[in-house]
Amino acid sequence: MIENSPIIDFHGHVGRWDHLGMVDDSRPILRAMDAASIDRACVFDIFHPDGARGNDRTALFVAQHPDRFIGFAYVSPLLPERMRPELERAVDELGFRAIKLYSPYTSFEYDHPAWDPAYQFAQERGLAVLAHTGIDAEPRHLAAAAARFPGANFVAGHSGNIEPCRSQAIEATQRCPNFFLETCSSYRTPGVVEELVDRAGAERILYGSDLPLMDPRVQLGKIVTASIDDRAKQLILGENARRLLKL
Repeated sequence: MIENSPIIDFHGHVGRWDHLGMVDDSRPILRAMDAASIDRACVFDIFHPDGARGNDRTALFVAQHPDRFIGFAYVSPLLPERMRPELERAVDELGFRAIKLYSPYTSFEYDHPAWDPAYQFAQERGLAVLAHTGIDAEPRHLAAAAARFPGANFVAGHSGNIEPCRSQAIEATQRCPNFFLETCSSYRTPGVVEELVDRAGAERILYGSDLPLMDPRVQLGKIVTASIDDRAKQLILGENARRLLKL
């Protein structure tokens, strides 16, 4: 592993997802993290549109190992009146350090005003917003939101996954200084990490695995074995996350 480099996984789930075999159990996650020397993982529960139930589940999960897990707050515009109060509770009472959004559970693209309460809160608090991106949630919409809320940091989960969405995500980093890319994907063909670094810059990329849906060891290997220098790996594996999360 890269010497003196903290490793922070920026993308992890809690809760149950039975048809994918996902169980709400920290033990196998911690075993995988320990095997790969992953120091901390960011986690969230996206299965409840009111936010509160999922965020409470996340808080319980984090409380089992607060030195290893970091909670992100989930909210949905399907219940707009609950968005800001729940974000205030999650950040101020539960101690969560960022926001997670997932547009495919809604009918709203990320540049729709329905998401603005979350973006405004992130801007006021200087928080990061991790949002799922891909064919079902094109990064160009998230980039439009990033341009309107320059005080918040926007992280494109999966870096848009496949083309043309991956290029949309990369181009957003070139236009918006507050736009970042996160690496987890089942589509990371050889050379994609190098492409992200070459076109977006290592300072704009964060390691994520999608644990436990994907093995964090496999996702980590794509960074560690990439043909990029050790300084780039240090930034991607943890230093960028530490900066965005103010750790």
